[in-house]
Amino acid sequence: MKHARDGIRSNMRSVALRAGVSSATVSRVINGSPEVKEETAQRVRRAIQELDFIPNPIATTLKYGRSKTYGVIVPDLTNPFYPEFLLDFEQVLVENDQELLLATTQSSEPKLISSVRRMLMRQVDGVVLMASEFDTRSIEPLFNRRIPIVTVDRRQALTGAGDVGIDFEGGYRQAILHLRDLGHKRIGFIGGVAEIRTSQIRLEAFQQALLDAGLTYHSRFTRYGDYRVAGGEAASRSLLMEPQRPTAILTANDLTAFGVLRALHVAGVSVPSEMSVVGFDGIQLSRTMPTSLTTISISGRELAQTCVKSMDYMRANLTKRGLLLTVGGTLVVRESTAVAPTRNRP
Repeated sequence: MKHARDGIRSNMRSVALRAGVSSATVSRVINGSPEVKEETAQRVRRAIQELDFIPNPIATTLKYGRSKTYGVIVPDLTNPFYPEFLLDFEQVLVENDQELLLATTQSSEPKLISSVRRMLMRQVDGVVLMASEFDTRSIEPLFNRRIPIVTVDRRQALTGAGDVGIDFEGGYRQAILHLRDLGHKRIGFIGGVAEIRTSQIRLEAFQQALLDAGLTYHSRFTRYGDYRVAGGEAASRSLLMEPQRPTAILTANDLTAFGVLRALHVAGVSVPSEMSVVGFDGIQLSRTMPTSLTTISISGRELAQTCVKSMDYMRANLTKRGLLLTVGGTLVVRESTAVAPTRNRP
């Protein structure tokens, strides 16, 4: 063990000699101290790279109480939205010389509690909680140990916790105006799990978008899914049994829209000539489907940068209420939307 420590000190001394600074300055740069001028810090980082020096993160955590690691807790890795977001989030962290610790809940509160425990054991500098449907009590240990928290789509800030919301209102407004301009009047909606607050937020955003566009909301054209393909497929089959069908369907996310496309294909309903479909998320699969999906695309990188911005604020202001930030979406028009069928026009 002594030899290993000596090796680390020797390497740090080598970096210091190469950069023309003290070992203490090298240590400060490694640990992200703001006391070092940027020009000097860049010289040290260059020396570290040239000498292929790898600092000991465990020693850093023990000495300074900082791990330079952000934890991320997601509900479901089978939804491509989350792996795609994680790629962007990790890249943003790497650019800031930080690391990522991942945990999943699979929509299980005991697993969330276990994930929180992992974060505490690793002494993370902050946690991004994307599984925001759970009660605050599940993450109480993070508050108790003053770990900064950023939730996604909880739409409320607390002391020690900020939130980054998705602008469903703006996204659905773009989609509804697009469909209205194509002549659609009867527009259906397939949401998420009925009991989850974020599902209600999406439904309310859809209803408001219809109102803003001068269209009528028909509750008989609304169904709940489960944010998965199977839920979208089952809800679509139910909608197709209505005596008067909608001519277009908006969904809570892209996976739900894939289920809609599958159900319509099985039922012999042509997309988009007989039914238009719009998703939400903009995952990569949406553009590679046999009928490419019109969707409201959320930038994973923008979401990641906004989460880090919120986290940085929380770390500097732990005794204050966190920021309420928002990330918008952009309508991407593809093959799944077209002019409403003539027989359905007024």
